[in-house]
Amino acid sequence: MNYSNSKVPNSSLIARSSLAMAVAHAMAATPVTNTRCSLSGNGEASTSLVASSSGTKVTRAVLSGCRDKKRVVVCLRRRQGKDSRQFKEQSSLNVGAGVLEGAPPATRDEPTIVEVDLGDRSYPIYIGPGLLNQPELLQRHVKGKKVLVVTNTKVAPLYLDRTIAALKHGRFNVEVESVILPDGEKYKDLPTLTQVFDKAIQTHMDRRCTFVALGGGVIGDMCGYAAASYLRGVNFIQIPTTLMAQVDSSVGGKTGVNHPLGKNMIGAFYQPQCVLVDTDTLNTLPDRELASGVAEVIKYGLIRDAKFFEWQEKNLEALLARDPATLAYAVKRSCENKAEVVSLDEREGGVRATLNLGHTFGHAIEAGIGYGGWLHGEAVAAGTVMSADMSLRMGWIDETLFNRALELLKRANLPVSPPDSMNIQTFKSIMAVDKKVADGLLRLILLKGSLGNCVFTGEYDPKALDQTLSAFCKS
Repeated sequence: MNYSNSKVPNSSLIARSSLAMAVAHAMAATPVTNTRCSLSGNGEASTSLVASSSGTKVTRAVLSGCRDKKRVVVCLRRRQGKDSRQFKEQSSLNVGAGVLEGAPPATRDEPTIVEVDLGDRSYPIYIGPGLLNQPELLQRHVKGKKVLVVTNTKVAPLYLDRTIAALKHGRFNVEVESVILPDGEKYKDLPTLTQVFDKAIQTHMDRRCTFVALGGGVIGDMCGYAAASYLRGVNFIQIPTTLMAQVDSSVGGKTGVNHPLGKNMIGAFYQPQCVLVDTDTLNTLPDRELASGVAEVIKYGLIRDAKFFEWQEKNLEALLARDPATLAYAVKRSCENKAEVVSLDEREGGVRATLNLGHTFGHAIEAGIGYGGWLHGEAVAAGTVMSADMSLRMGWIDETLFNRALELLKRANLPVSPPDSMNIQTFKSIMAVDKKVADGLLRLILLKGSLGNCVFTGEYDPKALDQTLSAFCKS
Protein backbone atom coordinates (compact mmCIF):
# COMPACT_ATOMS: atom_id res chain seq x y z
CA MET A 1 0.00 0.00 0.00
CA ASN A 2 1.11 3.58 -0.63
CA TYR A 3 1.23 4.91 2.93
CA SER A 4 1.44 8.55 1.98
CA ASN A 5 -1.90 8.77 0.17
CA SER A 6 -4.54 6.80 1.99
CA LYS A 7 -8.08 8.07 2.03
CA VAL A 8 -10.89 8.05 5.92
CA PRO A 9 -14.01 8.27 10.01
CA ASN A 10 -16.90 9.48 12.21
CA SER A 11 -19.37 9.62 15.17
CA SER A 12 -20.49 11.64 18.16
CA LEU A 13 -18.92 12.13 21.54
CA ILE A 14 -19.66 9.72 24.39
CA ALA A 15 -23.05 10.34 25.92
CA ARG A 16 -21.81 11.79 29.16
CA SER A 17 -25.08 11.15 30.93
CA SER A 18 -24.83 7.44 30.15
CA LEU A 19 -21.26 7.36 31.40
CA ALA A 20 -22.28 9.13 34.59
CA MET A 21 -25.08 6.61 35.19
CA ALA A 22 -22.71 3.72 34.62
CA VAL A 23 -20.16 5.18 37.00
CA ALA A 24 -22.74 5.90 39.66
CA HIS A 25 -24.14 2.39 39.41
CA ALA A 26 -20.71 0.82 39.73
CA MET A 27 -19.69 3.08 42.60
CA ALA A 28 -22.66 2.01 44.67
CA ALA A 29 -21.13 -1.41 45.19
CA THR A 30 -17.44 -0.67 44.84
CA PRO A 31 -14.70 0.49 47.22
CA VAL A 32 -13.01 3.76 46.37
CA THR A 33 -9.52 5.20 46.22
CA ASN A 34 -9.25 8.74 47.53
CA THR A 35 -6.23 10.77 46.44
CA ARG A 36 -5.91 14.28 47.77
CA CYS A 37 -3.70 16.72 45.97
CA SER A 38 -3.13 20.24 47.23
CA LEU A 39 -1.00 23.23 46.38
CA SER A 40 0.07 25.50 49.21
CA GLY A 41 0.49 29.23 48.93
CA ASN A 42 4.25 29.00 48.55
CA GLY A 43 3.99 26.73 45.53
CA GLU A 44 4.55 23.44 47.35
CA ALA A 45 2.54 20.55 46.03
CA SER A 46 1.75 17.47 48.04
CA THR A 47 -0.31 14.37 47.54
CA SER A 48 -1.30 11.48 49.72
CA LEU A 49 -2.97 8.18 49.01
CA VAL A 50 -5.74 7.89 51.56
CA ALA A 51 -7.08 4.47 50.71
CA SER A 52 -6.62 2.04 47.90
CA SER A 53 -8.61 -0.78 46.42
CA SER A 54 -7.00 -3.01 43.83
CA GLY A 55 -9.04 -5.07 41.44
CA THR A 56 -12.14 -2.90 41.57
CA LYS A 57 -14.26 -2.21 38.52
CA VAL A 58 -14.53 1.50 39.21
CA THR A 59 -12.23 3.74 41.22
CA ARG A 60 -13.27 7.21 42.29
CA ALA A 61 -10.58 9.77 42.87
CA VAL A 62 -11.82 12.67 44.99
CA LEU A 63 -9.45 15.59 44.74
CA SER A 64 -9.11 18.64 46.92
CA GLY A 65 -7.17 21.77 46.21
CA CYS A 66 -8.91 22.84 43.01
CA ARG A 67 -10.70 26.14 42.87
CA ASP A 68 -14.16 24.70 42.26
CA LYS A 69 -13.62 21.62 44.44
CA LYS A 70 -14.61 19.63 41.41
CA ARG A 71 -14.78 15.89 41.57
CA VAL A 72 -12.68 13.95 39.16
CA VAL A 73 -14.20 10.62 38.34
CA VAL A 74 -11.81 8.01 37.08
CA CYS A 75 -13.80 5.24 35.49
CA LEU A 76 -11.93 1.98 35.31
CA ARG A 77 -13.86 -0.66 33.46
CA ARG A 78 -11.93 -3.85 33.82
CA ARG A 79 -11.78 -6.16 30.87
CA GLN A 80 -14.05 -9.17 30.85
CA GLY A 81 -11.86 -12.18 30.18
CA LYS A 82 -8.10 -12.50 30.00
CA ASP A 83 -7.38 -12.69 26.32
CA SER A 84 -8.31 -10.60 23.32
CA ARG A 85 -8.18 -11.99 19.86
CA GLN A 86 -5.10 -10.87 17.99
CA PHE A 87 -5.48 -8.97 14.80
CA LYS A 88 -3.58 -10.76 12.04
CA GLU A 89 -1.65 -8.51 9.72
CA GLN A 90 -3.14 -8.68 6.24
CA SER A 91 -1.25 -7.51 3.21
CA SER A 92 -4.49 -6.96 1.33
CA LEU A 93 -6.74 -4.87 3.59
CA ASN A 94 -9.50 -3.38 1.46
CA VAL A 95 -9.59 0.01 3.16
CA GLY A 96 -11.43 1.64 0.29
CA ALA A 97 -14.47 -0.55 0.84
CA GLY A 98 -14.74 0.56 4.44
CA VAL A 99 -14.48 -2.94 5.90
CA LEU A 100 -11.86 -4.95 7.73
CA GLU A 101 -11.50 -7.70 5.13
CA GLY A 102 -9.77 -10.76 6.47
CA ALA A 103 -9.77 -9.45 10.02
CA PRO A 104 -11.63 -11.14 12.88
CA PRO A 105 -14.76 -9.49 14.23
CA ALA A 106 -14.02 -6.64 16.62
CA THR A 107 -13.29 -7.93 20.11
CA ARG A 108 -15.93 -7.15 22.70
CA ASP A 109 -13.58 -6.93 25.68
CA GLU A 110 -14.39 -3.64 27.37
CA PRO A 111 -11.45 -1.27 27.72
CA THR A 112 -10.45 0.40 30.93
CA ILE A 113 -11.58 4.03 30.79
CA VAL A 114 -9.89 6.88 32.63
CA GLU A 115 -11.77 10.17 32.40
CA VAL A 116 -9.89 13.47 32.13
CA ASP A 117 -12.31 15.91 33.75
CA LEU A 118 -12.08 19.34 32.13
CA GLY A 119 -15.72 20.34 32.10
CA ASP A 120 -17.10 20.57 28.58
CA ARG A 121 -13.66 19.61 27.21
CA SER A 122 -13.45 16.35 29.16
CA TYR A 123 -12.39 13.23 27.31
CA PRO A 124 -11.82 9.52 27.88
CA ILE A 125 -8.58 7.54 27.81
CA TYR A 126 -9.34 4.02 26.55
CA ILE A 127 -6.81 1.43 27.73
CA GLY A 128 -6.55 -2.22 26.77
CA PRO A 129 -5.29 -4.79 24.27
CA GLY A 130 -6.70 -5.00 20.76
CA LEU A 131 -8.44 -1.61 20.83
CA LEU A 132 -7.51 -0.90 17.20
CA ASN A 133 -9.82 -3.83 16.44
CA GLN A 134 -12.77 -1.96 17.99
CA PRO A 135 -13.69 0.61 15.30
CA GLU A 136 -16.51 2.16 17.32
CA LEU A 137 -14.08 3.55 19.89
CA LEU A 138 -12.43 5.80 17.31
CA GLN A 139 -15.49 6.48 15.20
CA ARG A 140 -17.56 7.94 18.03
CA HIS A 141 -15.01 10.76 18.36
CA VAL A 142 -14.75 11.71 14.68
CA LYS A 143 -16.91 14.72 13.87
CA GLY A 144 -16.80 15.24 10.12
CA LYS A 145 -16.14 13.26 6.96
CA LYS A 146 -12.43 13.95 6.58
CA VAL A 147 -9.56 12.54 8.64
CA LEU A 148 -5.80 13.10 8.46
CA VAL A 149 -3.63 10.46 10.13
CA VAL A 150 -0.19 11.77 11.12
CA THR A 151 2.42 9.06 11.69
CA ASN A 152 6.07 8.27 11.00
CA THR A 153 8.19 5.92 8.94
CA LYS A 154 8.54 3.37 11.76
CA VAL A 155 4.92 3.18 12.85
CA ALA A 156 3.24 3.40 9.44
CA PRO A 157 4.20 -0.11 8.24
CA LEU A 158 2.99 -1.56 11.56
CA TYR A 159 -0.29 0.18 12.31
CA LEU A 160 -1.38 2.62 9.60
CA ASP A 161 -3.43 0.13 7.58
CA ARG A 162 -5.15 -1.11 10.72
CA THR A 163 -5.94 2.41 11.89
CA ILE A 164 -7.39 3.41 8.53
CA ALA A 165 -9.47 0.24 8.45
CA ALA A 166 -10.82 0.96 11.94
CA LEU A 167 -11.68 4.55 11.01
CA LYS A 168 -13.43 3.52 7.80
CA HIS A 169 -15.09 0.31 8.96
CA GLY A 170 -18.74 0.41 7.90
CA ARG A 171 -18.49 4.06 6.85
CA PHE A 172 -18.43 4.67 3.15
CA ASN A 173 -18.65 8.47 3.24
CA VAL A 174 -15.48 9.08 5.28
CA GLU A 175 -12.20 9.98 3.62
CA VAL A 176 -8.91 9.28 5.36
CA GLU A 177 -5.62 10.77 4.25
CA SER A 178 -2.22 10.21 5.84
CA VAL A 179 1.08 11.99 6.11
CA ILE A 180 4.22 10.09 7.11
CA LEU A 181 6.95 12.08 8.81
CA PRO A 182 10.57 11.04 9.39
CA ASP A 183 11.11 9.35 12.74
CA GLY A 184 12.98 10.89 15.64
CA GLU A 185 13.21 13.83 18.05
CA LYS A 186 15.52 15.70 15.68
CA TYR A 187 12.58 16.11 13.29
CA LYS A 188 10.30 17.66 15.90
CA ASP A 189 10.66 21.10 14.35
CA LEU A 190 8.77 23.69 12.32
CA PRO A 191 10.06 22.60 8.88
CA THR A 192 8.82 19.04 9.45
CA LEU A 193 5.54 20.30 10.92
CA THR A 194 4.92 22.17 7.67
CA GLN A 195 4.48 18.81 5.94
CA VAL A 196 1.33 18.24 8.00
CA PHE A 197 -0.12 21.60 6.98
CA ASP A 198 0.82 20.96 3.34
CA LYS A 199 -1.06 17.66 3.33
CA ALA A 200 -4.08 19.13 5.12
CA ILE A 201 -4.38 21.99 2.62
CA GLN A 202 -3.73 19.81 -0.43
CA THR A 203 -6.47 17.35 0.61
CA HIS A 204 -8.97 20.08 1.53
CA MET A 205 -9.29 19.27 5.23
CA ASP A 206 -12.07 21.47 6.60
CA ARG A 207 -13.03 22.73 10.05
CA ARG A 208 -14.97 19.54 10.81
CA CYS A 209 -12.01 17.32 10.03
CA THR A 210 -10.14 15.24 12.59
CA PHE A 211 -6.38 14.83 12.88
CA VAL A 212 -5.22 11.49 14.31
CA ALA A 213 -1.79 11.16 15.95
CA LEU A 214 -0.51 7.62 15.42
CA GLY A 215 2.88 7.16 17.05
CA GLY A 216 4.99 8.15 20.03
CA GLY A 217 5.46 11.41 21.86
CA VAL A 218 7.02 13.29 18.95
CA ILE A 219 4.12 12.48 16.62
CA GLY A 220 1.55 13.23 19.32
CA ASP A 221 3.07 16.61 20.13
CA MET A 222 3.42 17.61 16.48
CA CYS A 223 -0.01 16.40 15.38
CA GLY A 224 -1.63 18.11 18.37
CA TYR A 225 0.08 21.41 17.61
CA ALA A 226 -0.89 21.11 13.95
CA ALA A 227 -4.51 20.51 15.00
CA ALA A 228 -4.40 23.50 17.36
CA SER A 229 -3.10 25.74 14.55
CA TYR A 230 -4.80 24.51 11.37
CA LEU A 231 -7.84 26.65 10.59
CA ARG A 232 -7.39 28.01 14.14
CA GLY A 233 -8.22 24.63 15.65
CA VAL A 234 -9.63 21.27 14.50
CA ASN A 235 -10.42 18.08 16.39
CA PHE A 236 -7.73 15.52 17.04
CA ILE A 237 -7.32 12.06 18.53
CA GLN A 238 -4.27 10.49 20.16
CA ILE A 239 -3.28 6.87 19.43
CA PRO A 240 0.02 6.53 21.33
CA THR A 241 2.18 3.55 20.36
CA THR A 242 5.10 3.94 22.82
CA LEU A 243 5.05 3.51 26.59
CA MET A 244 6.32 7.07 26.98
CA ALA A 245 3.36 8.45 25.05
CA GLN A 246 0.82 6.11 26.64
CA VAL A 247 1.71 7.01 30.23
CA ASP A 248 2.49 10.69 29.77
CA SER A 249 2.68 12.79 26.62
CA SER A 250 -0.63 11.77 24.99
CA VAL A 251 -2.61 12.90 28.06
CA GLY A 252 -3.10 16.51 29.09
CA GLY A 253 -3.01 18.55 25.90
CA LYS A 254 0.61 19.66 25.76
CA THR A 255 1.54 20.04 22.10
CA GLY A 256 4.44 21.65 20.29
CA VAL A 257 7.82 21.46 18.60
CA ASN A 258 11.41 22.11 19.59
CA HIS A 259 13.57 25.13 18.84
CA PRO A 260 17.36 24.87 18.48
CA LEU A 261 17.67 26.89 21.69
CA GLY A 262 15.20 24.90 23.77
CA LYS A 263 12.87 21.90 23.90
CA ASN A 264 9.13 22.41 23.36
CA MET A 265 9.52 26.18 23.24
CA ILE A 266 6.86 26.54 20.52
CA GLY A 267 3.46 25.01 21.24
CA ALA A 268 0.01 25.21 22.77
CA PHE A 269 -2.24 23.56 25.32
CA TYR A 270 -4.81 21.76 23.17
CA GLN A 271 -6.82 18.77 24.37
CA PRO A 272 -7.69 15.73 22.22
CA GLN A 273 -11.16 14.28 21.73
CA CYS A 274 -9.94 10.99 23.18
CA VAL A 275 -6.81 8.94 23.79
CA LEU A 276 -6.85 5.34 22.58
CA VAL A 277 -4.15 3.22 24.21
CA ASP A 278 -3.90 -0.18 22.50
CA THR A 279 -1.38 -1.91 24.75
CA ASP A 280 -0.71 -4.50 22.04
CA THR A 281 1.33 -1.85 20.22
CA LEU A 282 3.96 -2.19 22.93
CA ASN A 283 4.78 -5.65 21.57
CA THR A 284 6.69 -4.03 18.70
CA LEU A 285 8.45 -1.42 20.86
CA PRO A 286 12.26 -1.77 21.11
CA ASP A 287 13.61 -2.48 24.61
CA ARG A 288 15.36 0.87 24.78
CA GLU A 289 12.11 2.71 24.00
CA LEU A 290 10.27 0.66 26.62
CA ALA A 291 12.84 1.56 29.28
CA SER A 292 12.55 5.21 28.27
CA GLY A 293 8.83 5.10 29.06
CA VAL A 294 9.50 3.45 32.41
CA ALA A 295 11.31 6.62 33.49
CA GLU A 296 7.99 8.50 33.41
CA VAL A 297 6.24 5.66 35.26
CA ILE A 298 8.83 5.89 38.05
CA LYS A 299 8.33 9.65 38.18
CA TYR A 300 4.68 9.31 39.25
CA GLY A 301 5.67 7.16 42.21
CA LEU A 302 8.35 9.57 43.36
CA ILE A 303 6.28 12.76 43.20
CA ARG A 304 2.80 11.71 44.30
CA ASP A 305 2.06 7.98 44.56
CA ALA A 306 4.17 6.09 47.11
CA LYS A 307 2.18 2.88 46.80
CA PHE A 308 2.72 2.91 43.04
CA PHE A 309 6.47 3.31 43.57
CA GLU A 310 6.48 0.36 45.95
CA TRP A 311 4.57 -1.67 43.35
CA GLN A 312 7.22 -0.76 40.78
CA GLU A 313 10.00 -1.94 43.07
CA LYS A 314 8.30 -5.35 43.27
CA ASN A 315 7.23 -5.62 39.63
CA LEU A 316 9.90 -3.88 37.54
CA GLU A 317 11.30 -7.04 35.98
CA ALA A 318 7.82 -8.17 34.93
CA LEU A 319 7.23 -4.71 33.46
CA LEU A 320 10.45 -4.84 31.43
CA ALA A 321 9.54 -8.38 30.34
CA ARG A 322 6.26 -6.97 28.96
CA ASP A 323 3.96 -9.05 31.11
CA PRO A 324 0.53 -7.95 29.80
CA ALA A 325 -1.15 -7.52 33.18
CA THR A 326 1.83 -5.62 34.59
CA LEU A 327 2.02 -3.32 31.59
CA ALA A 328 -1.71 -2.69 31.70
CA TYR A 329 -1.60 -1.70 35.37
CA ALA A 330 1.42 0.57 34.88
CA VAL A 331 -0.34 2.40 32.04
CA LYS A 332 -3.64 2.63 33.91
CA ARG A 333 -2.17 3.93 37.14
CA SER A 334 0.06 6.41 35.33
CA CYS A 335 -2.90 7.75 33.38
CA GLU A 336 -4.93 8.06 36.58
CA ASN A 337 -2.18 10.17 38.12
CA LYS A 338 -1.79 12.33 35.03
CA ALA A 339 -5.56 12.81 34.63
CA GLU A 340 -5.97 13.87 38.25
CA VAL A 341 -3.23 16.51 38.01
CA VAL A 342 -4.38 17.85 34.62
CA SER A 343 -7.94 18.17 35.95
CA LEU A 344 -6.61 20.36 38.77
CA ASP A 345 -4.17 22.46 36.77
CA GLU A 346 -4.58 22.20 33.01
CA ARG A 347 -2.14 24.96 32.06
CA GLU A 348 0.66 24.19 34.49
CA GLY A 349 0.24 27.14 36.80
CA GLY A 350 1.19 25.14 39.86
CA VAL A 351 0.69 21.49 40.72
CA ARG A 352 0.99 20.27 37.11
CA ALA A 353 4.55 21.53 37.02
CA THR A 354 5.46 18.78 39.49
CA LEU A 355 5.02 16.28 36.65
CA ASN A 356 8.29 17.72 35.31
CA LEU A 357 10.51 16.13 37.94
CA GLY A 358 13.92 15.67 36.31
CA HIS A 359 12.83 17.45 33.14
CA THR A 360 14.72 20.71 33.66
CA PHE A 361 18.03 18.87 33.81
CA GLY A 362 16.79 16.36 31.24
CA HIS A 363 15.73 18.93 28.66
CA ALA A 364 19.13 20.58 29.01
CA ILE A 365 20.77 17.23 28.24
CA GLU A 366 18.61 16.70 25.15
CA ALA A 367 19.30 20.17 23.79
CA GLY A 368 22.96 20.13 24.82
CA ILE A 369 23.90 16.90 23.03
CA GLY A 370 21.50 17.41 20.12
CA TYR A 371 17.90 16.23 19.88
CA GLY A 372 17.75 12.49 19.29
CA GLY A 373 21.14 11.74 20.86
CA TRP A 374 19.36 10.41 23.93
CA LEU A 375 15.74 9.33 24.21
CA HIS A 376 13.55 11.65 26.27
CA GLY A 377 13.12 9.14 29.09
CA GLU A 378 16.86 8.54 29.27
CA ALA A 379 17.49 12.25 29.76
CA VAL A 380 14.68 12.48 32.31
CA ALA A 381 16.13 9.54 34.25
CA ALA A 382 19.51 11.24 34.59
CA GLY A 383 17.74 14.51 35.42
CA THR A 384 15.68 12.77 38.10
CA VAL A 385 18.84 11.56 39.84
CA MET A 386 20.29 15.08 39.66
CA SER A 387 17.08 16.50 41.18
CA ALA A 388 17.16 13.90 43.93
CA ASP A 389 20.83 14.66 44.56
CA MET A 390 20.07 18.35 44.97
CA SER A 391 17.17 17.54 47.30
CA LEU A 392 19.49 15.37 49.39
CA ARG A 393 22.13 18.10 49.61
CA MET A 394 19.55 20.51 51.04
CA GLY A 395 18.36 17.95 53.57
CA TRP A 396 14.89 17.72 51.99
CA ILE A 397 15.04 13.94 51.61
CA ASP A 398 17.04 11.27 53.36
CA GLU A 399 19.70 9.06 51.83
CA THR A 400 17.42 6.03 51.88
CA LEU A 401 14.94 7.66 49.51
CA PHE A 402 17.73 8.87 47.24
CA ASN A 403 19.16 5.36 47.01
CA ARG A 404 15.76 3.80 46.31
CA ALA A 405 15.20 6.16 43.37
CA LEU A 406 18.71 5.60 42.08
CA GLU A 407 18.48 1.81 42.33
CA LEU A 408 15.10 1.60 40.59
CA LEU A 409 16.30 3.69 37.65
CA LYS A 410 19.41 1.54 37.38
CA ARG A 411 17.32 -1.63 37.37
CA ALA A 412 15.30 -0.13 34.52
CA ASN A 413 18.52 0.06 32.46
CA LEU A 414 18.37 3.84 32.40
CA PRO A 415 21.30 6.28 32.63
CA VAL A 416 21.71 7.90 36.04
CA SER A 417 24.17 10.65 35.09
CA PRO A 418 24.50 13.00 32.10
CA PRO A 419 26.85 12.26 29.20
CA ASP A 420 30.47 13.36 29.55
CA SER A 421 29.98 16.07 26.93
CA MET A 422 27.67 18.04 29.24
CA ASN A 423 29.47 20.68 31.30
CA ILE A 424 28.28 23.12 33.93
CA GLN A 425 28.08 26.09 31.58
CA THR A 426 26.03 24.13 29.02
CA PHE A 427 23.55 23.14 31.72
CA LYS A 428 23.22 26.69 33.05
CA SER A 429 22.85 28.37 29.66
CA ILE A 430 20.09 26.01 28.52
CA MET A 431 18.29 25.94 31.87
CA ALA A 432 18.20 29.76 31.82
CA VAL A 433 15.62 29.63 29.00
CA ASP A 434 13.59 26.78 30.52
CA LYS A 435 9.82 27.27 30.40
CA LYS A 436 9.66 27.22 34.19
CA VAL A 437 11.76 30.39 34.51
CA ALA A 438 9.65 33.25 35.91
CA ASP A 439 10.94 36.81 36.26
CA GLY A 440 14.44 35.57 35.71
CA LEU A 441 14.21 32.92 38.45
CA LEU A 442 14.67 29.26 37.59
CA ARG A 443 12.08 27.18 39.40
CA LEU A 444 12.72 23.51 39.95
CA ILE A 445 10.78 20.39 40.92
CA LEU A 446 12.52 18.79 43.87
CA LEU A 447 11.68 15.93 46.20
CA LYS A 448 10.82 16.97 49.75
CA GLY A 449 9.74 14.84 52.67
CA SER A 450 8.71 11.22 52.47
CA LEU A 451 8.28 9.15 49.31
CA GLY A 452 5.50 10.56 47.13
CA ASN A 453 6.02 14.23 47.95
CA CYS A 454 7.68 17.02 46.01
CA VAL A 455 7.73 20.80 45.59
CA PHE A 456 7.75 23.18 42.65
CA THR A 457 9.74 26.13 43.90
CA GLY A 458 12.30 28.84 43.27
CA GLU A 459 13.19 28.91 46.96
CA TYR A 460 16.20 26.65 47.04
CA ASP A 461 19.85 27.09 47.90
CA PRO A 462 21.73 28.10 44.71
CA LYS A 463 24.86 26.57 46.20
CA ALA A 464 23.14 23.18 46.22
CA LEU A 465 22.43 23.52 42.49
CA ASP A 466 26.08 24.40 41.84
CA GLN A 467 27.23 21.45 43.94
CA THR A 468 24.98 19.05 42.05
CA LEU A 469 26.18 20.32 38.69
CA SER A 470 29.79 20.04 39.85
CA ALA A 471 29.23 16.49 41.07
CA PHE A 472 27.72 15.32 37.76
CA CYS A 473 29.84 17.31 35.28
CA LYS A 474 33.52 16.96 34.54
CA SER A 475 33.93 20.68 33.96
